[in-house]
Amino acid sequence: MAEAHQAVAFQFTVTPDGIDLHLCHEALRQVYLSGLHSWKKRFIRFKNGIMTGVYPGSPAGFMVVVVSYMSYNQYKQLDPSLGLIAKLDKSSNSTTSIVGGVLVGTGLWVTIIMIMRNVLKCLLSWHGWMQARHGSVSWSTHVWMILVKIFSGRKPMLYSFQNSLPRLPVPSIKDTCRRYLESVRPLMDDEQYERMKGLTEDFKKNLGPRLQWYLKLKSWWASNYVSDWWEEYIYLRGRAPIMVNSNYYAMDFLYVFPTSNQAARAGNTIHAIMLYRRKLDRAQIKPIYLLANKVPLCSAQWERMFNTTRIPGLETDTIQHVNESKHIAVYHKGRFFKVWMFYDGRLLLPREIEQQMQRILADESEPLPGEERLAALTAGDRTPWAKARETYFSRGKNKQSLDAIEKAAFFVTLDDTEQGYDAKNPVKSLDRYAKSVLHGKCYDRWFDKSFNMIIFKNGTMGLNAEHSWADAPIIGHLWEHVLSMDPKLGYTEDDHCNGDPHPNLPGPQRLQWDIPAECQETIESSLTVARTLADDVDCHIFPFTEFGKGLIKKCRTSPDAFIQIALQLAHYRDKGKFCLTYEASMTRLFREGRTETVRSCTMEACAFVRSMIRDETREERLRLLKLAAEKHQNMYRLAMTGQGIDRHLFCLYVVSKYLGEDSPFLKEVLSEPWRLSTSQTPMQQLELFDLVRHPEYASSGGGFGPVADDGYGVSYIIVGENLINLHISSKYSSPETDSHRFGANIRQAMLDMLDLFQLNNKAK
Repeated sequence: MAEAHQAVAFQFTVTPDGIDLHLCHEALRQVYLSGLHSWKKRFIRFKNGIMTGVYPGSPAGFMVVVVSYMSYNQYKQLDPSLGLIAKLDKSSNSTTSIVGGVLVGTGLWVTIIMIMRNVLKCLLSWHGWMQARHGSVSWSTHVWMILVKIFSGRKPMLYSFQNSLPRLPVPSIKDTCRRYLESVRPLMDDEQYERMKGLTEDFKKNLGPRLQWYLKLKSWWASNYVSDWWEEYIYLRGRAPIMVNSNYYAMDFLYVFPTSNQAARAGNTIHAIMLYRRKLDRAQIKPIYLLANKVPLCSAQWERMFNTTRIPGLETDTIQHVNESKHIAVYHKGRFFKVWMFYDGRLLLPREIEQQMQRILADESEPLPGEERLAALTAGDRTPWAKARETYFSRGKNKQSLDAIEKAAFFVTLDDTEQGYDAKNPVKSLDRYAKSVLHGKCYDRWFDKSFNMIIFKNGTMGLNAEHSWADAPIIGHLWEHVLSMDPKLGYTEDDHCNGDPHPNLPGPQRLQWDIPAECQETIESSLTVARTLADDVDCHIFPFTEFGKGLIKKCRTSPDAFIQIALQLAHYRDKGKFCLTYEASMTRLFREGRTETVRSCTMEACAFVRSMIRDETREERLRLLKLAAEKHQNMYRLAMTGQGIDRHLFCLYVVSKYLGEDSPFLKEVLSEPWRLSTSQTPMQQLELFDLVRHPEYASSGGGFGPVADDGYGVSYIIVGENLINLHISSKYSSPETDSHRFGANIRQAMLDMLDLFQLNNKAK
């Protein structure tokens, strides 16, 4: 098919008169335009690197400082070089004196930048603004916000604040041990608690301080004392499948179906993603802030969003990132294709990308032996994949084709199934949709890529993301951009992308493979492992439409705290017991920060849950609910400001292993299972969606697989004022769990909790 129509720069034939060269002018033109595009991109990156490196300084600021300095010295008739040139050259004249003055002025400008940067770092190290009640700002916070604004500079780019962010602090051993004991108290009886208390005290007095010394040494030396170890030991060293266990997913609009044309939806979606990548390359994406665009968050995780693949290894995986990639990899019905995203020195337009996708859909060629299920290697255990990669994909056409996938900007699957919300069968349709985006057929997604874009046969889409390179809010930012761009790019009346097909556009290139029988056996073995895992996942997605954050805020309660406490009540009703609960928070207030754990099962939350089980008065239940919500918010603040428990304990454990020390306390802490793992998907770009006028453009959100074999995974997204979408996962093999049952318990818990506030208001 299209691979037969590849442009070449020249052809040659051998004749009796010598070699006759036939130059292909169109090919040479494309080479020229491609090179021009690359050099433009390099120049933009160089310029942005300079601008970021001197921020909060700027070229205009440099001119102001140098001109002001030279003018002042001329007015005072002083030597602008401060005698520097005279000491170096006795025959100095006015020209050399000016040069010296410019050098001194530049030094003054750099000094001002360093002062502003360090003052800003000190200001951002203060987190007192978090203690204020929602809607109220103290005078000290007002003054602090003004100072942050002054020292933040003008027109920051995505990475402008990286050098001004403070380092993640190391909590004290005493505080971490105290908070840990507090977190496990509701989960242990008196005997178990006293035993754990003894282990904690022994650790705090003996081994703990020694480990802490090494950890503080690392915190002074490294940008972040957690992130590199977290990436390596939690993600990259895991040998189990990353499908379901690590990768997570995002879903399309809940109620809107922009088009049923699969190729057209792919055209607009891929174009929107490439526009986002262009903005990212140019650092034109605005920094992410908290507190009314005053407090910047770390942007380091954006660096590896595109052109990134997780590479399997025998003992540990690695992350491969290339600076430039001009193509994407596409999978359809067992065949892999390489599709160039640039032609005529520019990015392909939506209709042109649709044209390429339609060519792939129309291709009726059969998969090569072993090709159809090849991606199952990325879905199974990591070590067999690493061995197969080294044995069968390290040379020849297999290496070339694998490189085309691994070095692609991202991976696209043109799925041959239909998914999405069906009003006639809402429960099963959403559950089936979530499972498809989470694992598909186990061989039709390349789970190692930074993210997979999945376009279904009926035009619905989804996304599957690898977790090691970044956390969900980063891919969520991209996803919001993609969803918001779809209505703007639009479709024609006959369901095509706007614009015209390109008459001379070379088609997609079919990737070639030579997969021996031994490798095919490994593929089938990995597929068996992956299918066993995928078939065991029980997904349930339901939109909670009874009320949303608008009504919760009227009750003067944090929506996140409200939902987390509802999860505790629902879990107790579901299983009749409490469990260790994981809620993902973020530490991106600090340089290279990622996540921290909020242990949501607190003494206060358990007291409220028991009051709902016992025959307590409404007033008492409401009092306990408010105490639990306040406690949860305080724990969330501690986690965000670097005072959490779990990352500190994790790093202490890593240090103990390096030192060859065995700690019964740390070993037990790190082996405790998280039977309820939860996460909120935040909406970060509210200005992109007008959910008041267009509530139909509500996002379905996303989710992840269960963390424990006998536990639940719960992800939720608060959409607008009146909708909360929940994603629940568990395993069919566990007799203790049932995702639909748990979903019903969550719904009832939230309704019961709201009744407490409403009845209290009526009583008043």
